[in-house]
Amino acid sequence: MTDIKALFQQAVELLQQLISIPSFSKEEDRTADVIELFLQKHGVETHRKLNNIWAWNKHFDPAKPTILLNSHHDTVKPNSGYTRDPYDAKIEDGKLYGLGSNDAGGCLVSLISVFLYFNEQQNLKYNFCLATTAEEEISGVNGLELIIPELGQLDFGIVGEPTLMQLAIAERGLMVLDCTSHGKAGHAAREEGENAIYKALPDIEWFRTYKFPKESEVFGPIKMSVTIINAGSQHNVVPAGCVFTVDVRVTDAYRNEEVLEIIRQHVSCDVKPRSIRLKPSSIDKDHPIVQAGITLDRTTYGSPTTSDQSLLDIQSIKVGPGDSARSHTADEFIYVDEIREGIELYVKMLEQLV
Repeated sequence: MTDIKALFQQAVELLQQLISIPSFSKEEDRTADVIELFLQKHGVETHRKLNNIWAWNKHFDPAKPTILLNSHHDTVKPNSGYTRDPYDAKIEDGKLYGLGSNDAGGCLVSLISVFLYFNEQQNLKYNFCLATTAEEEISGVNGLELIIPELGQLDFGIVGEPTLMQLAIAERGLMVLDCTSHGKAGHAAREEGENAIYKALPDIEWFRTYKFPKESEVFGPIKMSVTIINAGSQHNVVPAGCVFTVDVRVTDAYRNEEVLEIIRQHVSCDVKPRSIRLKPSSIDKDHPIVQAGITLDRTTYGSPTTSDQSLLDIQSIKVGPGDSARSHTADEFIYVDEIREGIELYVKMLEQLV
């Protein structure tokens, strides 16, 4: 199907159907069913693993590079500020209301439409792989990460998140570190023990002041913040241990593993990352998909929020209809015209490449 007007109407109807079904992270089975059936009704051969649905274009050629189109269909739970039914997908004054409408339902249905637009076209320079995935809101292991091995070789990706259709060409990674300084218990009234709090202080100061040699052109320096400290059991006991947590926002100038190694070389405490999965991501500003967006008067920026981009080892761009400022807010909505514009801009960008 190549009629964008028809694709747009179907996208809005699909989004209304998805909004009407609760799809909290790890509970997306019913929305996965809807997406699977929708694609199959349009003649698409689908593949499924848990609540993730993916497909390749009809004339897939393994000799050609493949573009990933990805967005998610899970949502957070509605917050207490809602004044409307979160699952009542009404359109009022050009706004489509409902939980997940903006994050990231509008992006999801727009990318599905784009996939259908190109699906039956022959002699494309690229293949397309559509991945509609689960557990993005909790960075879960049973979402995009689970099916990446199934998707084959990918050249670059478009990750659908609400960016007002501006081009997020970089995204910070995240590491949360649990650090432990070891001392020796003793009575506070006597010259006994070795105070673990005092041992932790130089390391905490290092985290506060250290500047990594390389800086990101988009984000500048890596940011490290000590956010939690726990030590001691009572006033008259010298603490034998001090545990503190560090929030590390990694830029595209480094890989998480590199940052962790540098940290361990400079501090004396034990450093244990909770995860190194959430990697920084970026795409070259001169990449054809970025340049295609720029020719359409799109601007580039670095995204402060984390998405499924962090799970990809390929270059990727984050772009989609909707506004990140509306994500997770009460009475969430997306403008219907944003969906139409999203489909049109995605198609215009990709047509310059494929």
